[in-house]
Amino acid sequence: MDGKLIEIKPLESNKIAHLADVIELSDQPSFLINKGMCGRHHDLAKLEFTGKDARPIISIAESKFFELPWELNFMERHPLGSQAFIPTSDQPFLIVVAEDKNGSPDKPMAFITNGVQGINYHRNTWHGILYPLKLDQNFIIFDRDGAGSNLEEHFFENPYRLSLS
Repeated sequence: MDGKLIEIKPLESNKIAHLADVIELSDQPSFLINKGMCGRHHDLAKLEFTGKDARPIISIAESKFFELPWELNFMERHPLGSQAFIPTSDQPFLIVVAEDKNGSPDKPMAFITNGVQGINYHRNTWHGILYPLKLDQNFIIFDRDGAGSNLEEHFFENPYRLSLS
């Protein structure tokens, strides 16, 4: 498989805070609820929705696993709303993001989750698709619905290669 290699790094919130929110538990919950029996980790991601009749929706995605190396030949972004993915199992998956460069993605960056982290891509952030690495995996999606086109895709002339080694 040819293509420019993208180094995959462990996912850390400080590495991509300007592009996405890492959704994960902190050491301590923000506060207790349910008569002290449940710790709530509050406000972990900023959901953004713009446009006429915009409303938040919750969906579930069933994603097939990917074998690495994988050819990254396109990315997408959502100009009218953020998009969050929370895994329903504790299997790691890849996060692929890129800065915007004149309306197209710049060089992508790839990160591997620890298995329990989720991700909230900010509005207009170029990102890859869901990349479960070991097994098929389900994700809860927090997304925008409403009028207007909320999907832009970019196809690379020269694909990148995602590989752990």
